[in-house]
Amino acid sequence: MVHSAEDKRCSMIRDKNTGRADFIFYSNRINRLLVEEALNHLPVLPQTITTPVGRTYAGVKFEGKICGVSIMRAGEAMEQALRECCRSVRIGKILIQRDEETSQPRLFYDKLPEDIKDRWVLLLDPMLATGMNVKSQHRCAVSC
Repeated sequence: MVHSAEDKRCSMIRDKNTGRADFIFYSNRINRLLVEEALNHLPVLPQTITTPVGRTYAGVKFEGKICGVSIMRAGEAMEQALRECCRSVRIGKILIQRDEETSQPRLFYDKLPEDIKDRWVLLLDPMLATGMNVKSQHRCAVSC
């Protein structure tokens, strides 16, 4: 049976015997890998680069601007990973909680970049379970 490095990282953060430092290390590593994979799915344009030694390189650049939208509390754990990949990225925040009476997700707070409609949005939420919050977050990002 072959096990991946991902299996090891996930095992480390789920193990009750994992110490705080290791939990933080492996959680940060998983967050970074998730952000990098998400960035791989954004559209890019070809870009010719000139290297320091004068050679040309057929590179790429993102097509358009990006931003992150962090789900307050849980999503904030992913912000550093996004900043490590995209240094000057804008990050907005939203707070969605379940309404006690209706059991439906409800938007309590949002602070988003003014030009969010012109950006590719990476939703930072490591607590995905049923997907109900994602639907609410999407509605918020589209309507704001």
